Amino acid sequence: MDKYRKEIDAIDSQILDLLARRICCAKEIGKVKAGNGEDIYVPSREKLIFEKLEKKNAGKIPEHSLKAIYREIISASISAEKKLMVAYLGPKATFTNQAAVKNFGSSVEYVPIPSIPDVFLAVKAGDADYGVIPIENSTEGAVLHSMDMLAETSLTIVGQVYQPIEHCLLSRGTLESIRKVCSKDQAIGQCRGWLHRNLSNVVLESVDSTAKAVEMAAENPEIAAIASEVASTCYGVPILERSIQDQKDNQTRFLVIGTKPNKFAAGVRYRTSIVVSINDRPGALSEVITPFEKAGINLLRIESRPSHKKAWDYYFFIDFEGHWESDAVRDVASYLKYSLPMIKWLGSYPM
Repeated sequence: MDKYRKEIDAIDSQILDLLARRICCAKEIGKVKAGNGEDIYVPSREKLIFEKLEKKNAGKIPEHSLKAIYREIISASISAEKKLMVAYLGPKATFTNQAAVKNFGSSVEYVPIPSIPDVFLAVKAGDADYGVIPIENSTEGAVLHSMDMLAETSLTIVGQVYQPIEHCLLSRGTLESIRKVCSKDQAIGQCRGWLHRNLSNVVLESVDSTAKAVEMAAENPEIAAIASEVASTCYGVPILERSIQDQKDNQTRFLVIGTKPNKFAAGVRYRTSIVVSINDRPGALSEVITPFEKAGINLLRIESRPSHKKAWDYYFFIDFEGHWESDAVRDVASYLKYSLPMIKWLGSYPM
């Protein structure tokens, strides 16, 4: 054992020296970026780094461990270039907070924001460099506030994060003493079946976030919150039931929003999001979809939302594979700009 511990100590010393060299390089890169007016956070570069590491690793280290280690190394390197401020739908310990840390690591500064529109305002005002918001859940579908804000804002999508969602029922009381269950509307929807089977007579109340619900549960033993295990630990509210979500493979997709769009980088698979309005006539939606089919571009998602401009007028949010700057997408976009009342690019970001 002593022999191997001495070897580990020697290896740790080498790793520390190499990490110091890496961070010194990152600082110099930060100076170059600042001089050129470039963004510090470059998702396409991170994507390529992770892919190269996975290929070189070839199974020697478990993939999730490798990603976790390098997530923090890259986070420390980003922090050496510039102290980033990341706004997220708060308070602390929301699923959005967990997604933000999963994407940026623990070396950046996080700012909890009480609502989705306020996350957009914080980034637009320069109070945060980036924001993290939920956009869709595999069980409940689209997060409507996020869609509406994307249509209205000048900000752009620069990244995405998929986060497995395990909901727990948290309360200081017993299951029998609960009179009200509080959580984010999406979280309540994802547990609707369990709630109907087990707490059919209680009041369901939608609040701004899962963490806000836990704060309420901490103050009143007759209130239960639907939230994460992390929130239970953070706020000291016991877990009464685990995995109460109706779909066990429940996931939420989160978006990272910023002020500058991602430039195209070779070797990276991109997802692009746009929003369009269409002409009010038969076959109008088909006229939007057909150019993508002819160009061989894979559509990933289509959602409609009222435009809030006039009654029965709708926006269509479309996600597809490819970057806005690629030739195939440019051709389709040029055609749509000519034929549609409105088309807006929301961002291109690594798949």
